[in-house]
Amino acid sequence: MPTWKDGKLGLPISEAVKVFPELEKYLDERGRLDFSNREARILYNRAIAKAIFGLDIQYHPRGLVTTPVSRYIFLKTFLCGREKALEIGTGHTAMMALMAAKLFNCDVTATEIDEEFFTYAKANIERNNARVRLIKSDGGIILGVIPEGEKFDVIFSAPPYYERPTRGVLTEREGVGGGKYGEGFSVRLIEEARDYLIPRGKVALFLPDKKPLIEAITEKGEELGYKTKDVRFKAGTRWRHSLILTL
Repeated sequence: MPTWKDGKLGLPISEAVKVFPELEKYLDERGRLDFSNREARILYNRAIAKAIFGLDIQYHPRGLVTTPVSRYIFLKTFLCGREKALEIGTGHTAMMALMAAKLFNCDVTATEIDEEFFTYAKANIERNNARVRLIKSDGGIILGVIPEGEKFDVIFSAPPYYERPTRGVLTEREGVGGGKYGEGFSVRLIEEARDYLIPRGKVALFLPDKKPLIEAITEKGEELGYKTKDVRFKAGTRWRHSLILTL
């Protein structure tokens, strides 16, 4: 597992400044970083991606500032290495697709719906010399996007999970999953995934700490014949869940 020299999965601010010296202008007199500033958050997470994971990541000006550590911990909950993997909605950073390919030696296919995010994802994949097949999804999830008959060991996603548009957090396309608790997109994903998984294949979903959402997806998964496992983990100050559904 990549770690910093103190054995922890993370990067001290003082070391991040060495990676990107421009971060210094966002520090207060005690050396604390202003995380309310979007540019500061981007630079800090770029520093983590580079120093800890060896990835050169560019962020879209309006995209979600995805955190490398939480994504890596999520992948560790279900990847052993060398799987044939499909990521649904890789986003502008393509961060998890890159980690799966570069750190876990997986054969990765990734999809993205947004035109600008697709362009950024493609550039990040090329910048990191990663073997990731990127597909423009054009509104679909798996059906109509991935060729019929193709099978994967694992299909994973950080799906949208809000019930309705949430101002100032994510764009509607990024964030709104639909359904009573935001589970709509995830339910469609696990329904469609069944025809694209090998026997005993897995779906893994990166989810927030929202009990009704997780219960709604779990209930539907079990109706569809999946065995479910919920792995709760902490990244920074926030709790996250890896919901793993196995056929």
